[in-house]
Amino acid sequence: MGGVNRTRTTRDGEPAGANLGAVRSHNTALVLGLLRDAGAEGVSRLELAERTGLTPQAVSKITARLRAAGLAAEAGRRASTGGKPRTVLRLVPEAGHAVGVHLDRDELRAVLLDLDGAVVGERRAELDLGAGAEAVLGAVCEAVEGLVRERLTRERPVGERPGTDGGSTASVAREAVAGAGGGAVAGAAEGPAGDVASGGGLVEVGSLVGVGVALPGPLDHVRGVLHRVTGFPEWDGFPLRDALAERLGVPVVVDKDTNAAALGLAVGGAPDAAGRSFAYLHLGTGLGAGLVIGGGVHRGARTGAGEFGHQVIQLDGPRCECGNRGCVEVLCLGAAARGEAAEAARVLGVAAGNLVGLLDIDVVLLGGRTVAKAPEAYVRGVAEVLDARARREGVRGGPVPVRVAPRGERVVAEGAAQLLLAPLFGRGDA
Repeated sequence: MGGVNRTRTTRDGEPAGANLGAVRSHNTALVLGLLRDAGAEGVSRLELAERTGLTPQAVSKITARLRAAGLAAEAGRRASTGGKPRTVLRLVPEAGHAVGVHLDRDELRAVLLDLDGAVVGERRAELDLGAGAEAVLGAVCEAVEGLVRERLTRERPVGERPGTDGGSTASVAREAVAGAGGGAVAGAAEGPAGDVASGGGLVEVGSLVGVGVALPGPLDHVRGVLHRVTGFPEWDGFPLRDALAERLGVPVVVDKDTNAAALGLAVGGAPDAAGRSFAYLHLGTGLGAGLVIGGGVHRGARTGAGEFGHQVIQLDGPRCECGNRGCVEVLCLGAAARGEAAEAARVLGVAAGNLVGLLDIDVVLLGGRTVAKAPEAYVRGVAEVLDARARREGVRGGPVPVRVAPRGERVVAEGAAQLLLAPLFGRGDA
């Protein structure tokens, strides 16, 4: 099971580091996470040592590297209990960025996030997922390169290129991502920072950590290989991660749309998600679930967890594109296509009730384009089914609450970017 935070802790419950050279990236992620949590007020090196369990010397080395890379900066001085005032450090949000790409069956949405998770760029385009690998890869590269080009144009005068040491920001960041994400990240060799190359993909850009791509499953997120995407069997076995990494020249992570959204909600401070077990149900052009259990994204032993839309709830129902009859996906989308949002919500509620009964989760979050067309109807319909089930079963504490997930239709794209950013701060794995 992938984790949002799987680190050792000190006696005070803070994440603990290890004073070993082999885990330098792990320790860097811990320090970066505390810098981000501290916000503009910053945190002193002594506090960082106390909260991570690292020695002051180890913290000094890490923070020196982060300052040299431009990821950290002084935030002033703070009075101490004795001796000279302590220098406090803060994260520099604009020093790093990640691109998140949501590939839907008929649309591409890409966002550019800074280190604080704020959206600083966005692109949308029509897409036909069945148009073939060449067309889809081209659309992704165009969107990513466009976002990066816009950022470079805003931040630098025309014709000005970064110095040869500009890659240090990305180097430190990618080291932390690779240390946390393991084999789930594919990337290119380090080189000097630069602009977007014409015809050659994305050359190193100093602040770009990498690109996260989320799309319908099933897929193998560890190897970045697609399986038989429902309705698009031609993608079966395609190495999407490696193909994009080769073209773009930066690290790439691939995961299911629902897993990416769930990770983004878990680490991005969503009020109903922080520190809880929840299900994110995504009803758009298809239906799937992202599961966070015990604080970690649950992908399953074969990375196939969350294929929520293909549970059969009507044995003699209409045929689904997966080959079965009466799947909740085909029933939900059929009702939605007829304009019967209340019926679609009722069907979704029945399936959500099965999930709640199986996993005993804390909250159900709803998202996706179809939900966005009538959010109140879907929340009401699903909640009514869960309420009735809770009354029948005499569930202690009442029914599981149902909410619309924050971030609207960008929730998957933002989550895709968090596939890179979360491990950078020790808050997730890729």
